[in-house]
Amino acid sequence: MPDDTNKTFLNSKKNMTLFICFLAALAGLLFGLDIGVIAGALPFIAKDFNITIHQQELIVGSMMFGAAIGAVSSGWISSHLGRKKSLMIGAILFVMGSIWSSITPNSEMLIIARLILGLAVGIASYTAPLYLSEIAPEKNRGSMISLYQLMITIGILTAYLSDTIFSNIGAWRWMLGIMTMPAIMLLIGVNFLPNSPRWLAAKGNFHDAKRILDRLRDTNEQSKRELDEIRESLKITQSGWYLFKSNSNFRRAVFLGIILQMVQQFTGMNVIMYYAPKIFEIANFTNTTQQMWGTVIVGLVNVLATFIAIKLVDQWGRKPTLVLGFLIMAIGMGILGTLLYIGIYSSYTKYFAIIMLLIFIIGFAISAGPLIWVLCSEIQPLKGRDFGITVSTTTNWIANMIVGATFLTMLNTLGNAITFWIYATLNIFFILITITVIPETKNVSLEHIERNLMAGKKLRDIGQE
Repeated sequence: MPDDTNKTFLNSKKNMTLFICFLAALAGLLFGLDIGVIAGALPFIAKDFNITIHQQELIVGSMMFGAAIGAVSSGWISSHLGRKKSLMIGAILFVMGSIWSSITPNSEMLIIARLILGLAVGIASYTAPLYLSEIAPEKNRGSMISLYQLMITIGILTAYLSDTIFSNIGAWRWMLGIMTMPAIMLLIGVNFLPNSPRWLAAKGNFHDAKRILDRLRDTNEQSKRELDEIRESLKITQSGWYLFKSNSNFRRAVFLGIILQMVQQFTGMNVIMYYAPKIFEIANFTNTTQQMWGTVIVGLVNVLATFIAIKLVDQWGRKPTLVLGFLIMAIGMGILGTLLYIGIYSSYTKYFAIIMLLIFIIGFAISAGPLIWVLCSEIQPLKGRDFGITVSTTTNWIANMIVGATFLTMLNTLGNAITFWIYATLNIFFILITITVIPETKNVSLEHIERNLMAGKKLRDIGQE
């Protein structure tokens, strides 16, 4: 009987941890919904408000601008108010932005609503993975953070499905307003989340940190050991800005994080995410229903390929996977551009063009999608990790905004084929960057990477023994 009681007790702790991590991962679902929903809504918004291409780009780009601001501020918010309150602020902004988007009277108000949603996304993209890494047991930490990344792709797919359903009646306000439901779920759920034990300990509240760890870990011995490790790690104080000014080796890591995030965005992936129906239209799928269901297929392939990435990321190694991914993306974009140059007239070429588009998505989802985030967290030394990750996350959203706000202009000024060829060429260039600059960090401890970095080794060698 005692054994059964003990087993039930352990299972309840495991279920509690899973429940907490699921609630935090809801922020990833909202992140994905916010990215994906505009793809299907934009054509109807453009028609209803009679807006220009530039105004459409502002509607798309305003979210990324808000996300950049949110990412910059989230480090301070998360540190001073805590991970839980930071997630609550993000949830409130998600609710506000979703409702405002659905009732907006004009494009100017929609841009402001999208800016608010961007603030929420920026806060969520920083805080949710951080909270998950601090709340999850060590043996499940990787899978829990991967759950967040998977939820983003599921959110994008859900947005595409929702857009497809509502596109039959042109109900773009429902497309944007549907995000309100999971946003309210997150807002309610956050109230039941415990504070991060590490954050509590950092504020000197070791008693509550121990109490929460006792609720989440299998044994009191495990929670005591983890608290001791937290105490030890807190002896190394964060000094990011001072370290950036005074240490050239740390500056190298920060600049590498900036390069990595720019590389991820300029692959052209978010062009597909934001403008998928437009791309299907360019590929001669003139029927709105075909465009929308084609967009759903894009989201589904993105989700399935992310499962592959989660399984194989630690088997193939970072550099080989990135090189393979950039090569696949260059081929997909290059052939798609060539087909657009020649002209897509037959059913065969139409579907072949879409196959190339899906191949591009697979290339991104198995490589630059997850691996850039992994590398950015691995290359920053402990004393400057918060600063380094804040800078790289902000760079991601700024680059994202540039890509989202220029695509339609590029199509109109350069032409369809040249625009896709540019992205194909960039992916070839990124192969060279991967080979010459990016380190291989597979099966290498963070401490070893840090020692090599601070010893002045070349960036590409900091993962070597």
